Amino acid sequence: MKPVIFGLSGPVLTPDEAAFFRVTDPAGFILFQRNVVDRSQLRALTDSLRDLTGRTDLAVLIDQEGGRVARMGPPEWPAFPAGPAFDELYEIAPMSAIQAARANAQALGLMLAEVGITVDCLPLLDVTRAETTDAIATRAYGGEPMRVAAMGRATLEGLAAGGVVGVVKHMPGHGRAVVDTHYHLPTVTATAEELAIDLEPFQALAHAPMGMTSHIVFEAWDRDRPATLSPIVIENVIRERIGFDGLLMTDDIDMKALSGTAGQKAAGAVAAGCDIALDCWARMAEMEDIAASLGEISDRSRVRLDRAMATMTSPEGDFAELIAKRDAFLALVR
Repeated sequence: MKPVIFGLSGPVLTPDEAAFFRVTDPAGFILFQRNVVDRSQLRALTDSLRDLTGRTDLAVLIDQEGGRVARMGPPEWPAFPAGPAFDELYEIAPMSAIQAARANAQALGLMLAEVGITVDCLPLLDVTRAETTDAIATRAYGGEPMRVAAMGRATLEGLAAGGVVGVVKHMPGHGRAVVDTHYHLPTVTATAEELAIDLEPFQALAHAPMGMTSHIVFEAWDRDRPATLSPIVIENVIRERIGFDGLLMTDDIDMKALSGTAGQKAAGAVAAGCDIALDCWARMAEMEDIAASLGEISDRSRVRLDRAMATMTSPEGDFAELIAKRDAFLALVR
């Protein structure tokens, strides 16, 4: 097995992809809007990936947060609110916000499990600030660490009840970035003491099964490398100070915050201590470069992957009832 998660080019697995994935045996796959048509198509696609790999517990990921980050949407699936909606409710009714976040995530889990998706890249635990880039601020749970942790915990619990595994992101925190890592490499100049606030939600949820790194340079820890490529940040901050021992994947290595070839970025991330490299765009030449640049997944990383997927349980709950419960709480704001 290669320590990489790959994207797919379209709504069905192509013969070239099937042949490549059969030889490469990636750790998992990630789906995007280009892979999604309707329930029957999507279930058939995820079933084909399980058949190809022979893994019933295959990690099939999606970014289904709500708001503008939603790969499955109307008219086939309902729209879901993003993090700020729950932060707004928390201002007037904290317990209601927590219950709404949990019901929302459980409904998300049920929706994903129905079509064979096993991992949702949610919740964001980034603590926002006035200057936080909109790429994060429009998705996150706000600027108070305890609040972010509480709603992040509720989201992880809800996803698990719905039958999927959650991913905490973007470690060790994306809230101080003032530019979007899809296009630029942010540099954070805050001191280690100031950054303690950013770590708090991740420390509170250090038991999470999976986590995702951020492509950000934190000068207090490593002036030369973004967190994804920094053994200092991964070992000293994420593993030791936060205490996270779950499966650690990169954010998409195709983002412009990182430089180098696809293979160089993937190999650099794994060498730095990431368990898995995430490559989303299904460009065959780049996937071949990544596969050639990576060895087999380490024993420790394979244990983390298996342990994370073992947390997946049978879905429970009624989708319509959960949506109604969430909406009744969110209506308190209006």
